[in-house]
Amino acid sequence: MSLHSAVLPSRLMRHLPSPTRGEGGAWRGEGKALRTFTTLFLAILFLVLPALAARAMDIQQVTSSKGINAWLVEDHSIPIIAIRFVFDGGSTQDPAGKEGLVNLMTGLFDEGAGDLDSEAFQTRLDDAGAEMGFDAARDGTYGTMRMLAEQKDAAFDLLRLAVNNPRFDQAPIDRIRSQILSGIIASERDPNTVAQTKWLRAIYGDHPYSRPDQGTKDSIATITAADLAAFHKANFARNGLHVAVVGDIDAATLKQKLDDVFGDLPEKQLLRPVADTELKLGQQLEVDYDLPQTSLQFAYPGVKRDAPDFFPAVLMNQILGGGTFTSRLYDEVREKRGLAYSVDSNLVDHQHSNALIITTATRSDRAAETLGIVKDVVRKMAEEGPTEAELDATKKYMVGSYAISNLDSSSAIASTLVELQLDNLGIDYVQRRSALINGVTLDQVKAAAKKLLTAAPAIMSIGPKLEAK
Repeated sequence: MSLHSAVLPSRLMRHLPSPTRGEGGAWRGEGKALRTFTTLFLAILFLVLPALAARAMDIQQVTSSKGINAWLVEDHSIPIIAIRFVFDGGSTQDPAGKEGLVNLMTGLFDEGAGDLDSEAFQTRLDDAGAEMGFDAARDGTYGTMRMLAEQKDAAFDLLRLAVNNPRFDQAPIDRIRSQILSGIIASERDPNTVAQTKWLRAIYGDHPYSRPDQGTKDSIATITAADLAAFHKANFARNGLHVAVVGDIDAATLKQKLDDVFGDLPEKQLLRPVADTELKLGQQLEVDYDLPQTSLQFAYPGVKRDAPDFFPAVLMNQILGGGTFTSRLYDEVREKRGLAYSVDSNLVDHQHSNALIITTATRSDRAAETLGIVKDVVRKMAEEGPTEAELDATKKYMVGSYAISNLDSSSAIASTLVELQLDNLGIDYVQRRSALINGVTLDQVKAAAKKLLTAAPAIMSIGPKLEAK
């Protein structure tokens, strides 16, 4: 799960039956029959999967001799090992004027390390049958590797080189920079990308969250190999490291591999402080383009992951617009009126800011109507909250869908475990999660709806000027 998107990267999606993983739907004529079948199928499936997943997944806390901590799920049924790790500090750490530095850096770890240049490193990676990747999120720098168990020594050694001794040779820097620059130039002609840049600036002001992760044409041009090496030294340190491993490896072997890969890193990170920020709500941004379809985006207050009303807010959001075929927004906007192919709401949880985001797109001549309907659905949820039946159905769905959305592969499990570490949820969270959800009351969900949805939202439209209603 990439943990960020072009608009508002979400660390929260990993805890939800994530709509960002692709939720479809049927048009009006076939919707009811398909929803009935889907509900029946999922109800049967969800009765079985959570219990199986909880019993099958034994998460071990592993600590190496050099103090590297990791969560391990052993699975010897398939000879594959997946490792996922993150260092605190992502694109928010980009120095002013060098935005895009972390993003550029993450494209270079497999472009040469130690005494291996780019071609030699890639050849060794292929010979080891391993896949390696790094990516930059706003609050973290992530790394991933999948390898054959029988080739783990060679694969982990390449990961050691990449983590500790990336070369940052000029030729790969220029090539990756050129690729990023091409994307930036192309995005300047894309109305949605241009609009999202304006949106982030409008709701975040001067906070680092308003800056494009990939940087700008000017900032990318200023980044040097020395800049990359300096950030790597400051960021890649043991006290900001979180690791999860899943697959055909035992705890004793993993302890040694953790020391090999991470044990020689500096002890402490040297990160710039990043302030918390509140969204700048109560504004309407119209980005005028002559398009046949208008995109609409709403931002409401969110909720922190460690807040007491987190799960009430999650359940409320699922009923409002997070559920496939079943949410109120889907029913009113698409099912009843056919105004949009999709409409959804997501809770977005960053380290320094939180939001509830609603998105949809509709015919430009129906945009004002759609905007009004979304507002009405939100207002009704804020004033009345959900029904007991809606809440009961949503609890069953959220409990049952977790295994499908978060625990369906070794890579997905590793990603989930890393995010649970980032949120300080505890190694027993998977076992406790169902009780946390089922313990939420209707009054708590109604309170969460009132708290989050009574605020005047920030609204953006991308398309022709909205017609007055």
